[in-house]
Amino acid sequence: MLKLKRYLLVVKPGIIFGNLIAAAGGFLLAAQGEVDGVLLLATLLGLSLVVASGCALNNCIDRDIDGRMERTCNRVTVTGVISVRAALIHGVLLGLAGFSLLAVWTNAVTLFFAAFGYVIYVGVYSLWMKRSSVYGTLVGSLSGAVPPVVGYCAVTGRFDAGAAILLLMFCLWQMPHSYAIAIYRYRDYAAANIPVLPVVSGVMRTKRQIVLYIIAFALATLMLAIGGYVGYGYLGVAAVTSVWWLAMALRGWRVEMDDRGWARGVFAFSIVTITALSIAMAVDFQHPVNWLAMS
Repeated sequence: MLKLKRYLLVVKPGIIFGNLIAAAGGFLLAAQGEVDGVLLLATLLGLSLVVASGCALNNCIDRDIDGRMERTCNRVTVTGVISVRAALIHGVLLGLAGFSLLAVWTNAVTLFFAAFGYVIYVGVYSLWMKRSSVYGTLVGSLSGAVPPVVGYCAVTGRFDAGAAILLLMFCLWQMPHSYAIAIYRYRDYAAANIPVLPVVSGVMRTKRQIVLYIIAFALATLMLAIGGYVGYGYLGVAAVTSVWWLAMALRGWRVEMDDRGWARGVFAFSIVTITALSIAMAVDFQHPVNWLAMS
């Protein structure tokens, strides 16, 4: 049982679950109530295996810097509970299984975006930019935005305006989400010499960036409704969560504010926001007036 647990821990189950919610939201948005259960299951299972593979390989790559960070120093690749070789093989096999499943049951566009996110996360971000550039967070946001696009394209078989809006939304969401973690875990990133924005340019500049990205994200969420993809229920959820999240971010500029506590709250609410939006776009099939078509 302990052997099985270490193979589970190395793939970061929490990250897999979060990506599943986003992918399911994209799938159900595109399906508009006409759900192919087999395709949904194959898409979610295939993507889960791909994400698990990426997480396992990331743990292998990051084991040196993980050991210098309080948040990650107990990961199984750092403590030696699982060997790097075993974790690497485990990750490769998961990736092969996941991509095979997507190749058989979905389509070329879906497979492309799954591979795109994988290469960005494992290759460009983990192997290179995370350690070398303050722009690593921005590049990594591309991989984090892929799951809803994978779900959407599994249904449509094409990358259209709806898929582009999802990619933009989730990219913009990733930035304040990640910056909040970077502020909350500032000492960890500084100890590991990882060039995240708070370490390189200071906490105050990062707070400004968080506010700007939340505003941009809020505007992007409206595009699904403007394009006629969702209804007014989604709009209500988008408005409430975005305004609340922005208000939380603005409170960070108070002089007496505890930066770590504030950042932890902003991070936690970012998860609430994206989960609520994923659910809202999955269940709201009523289309408002298509203002783009009328303009």
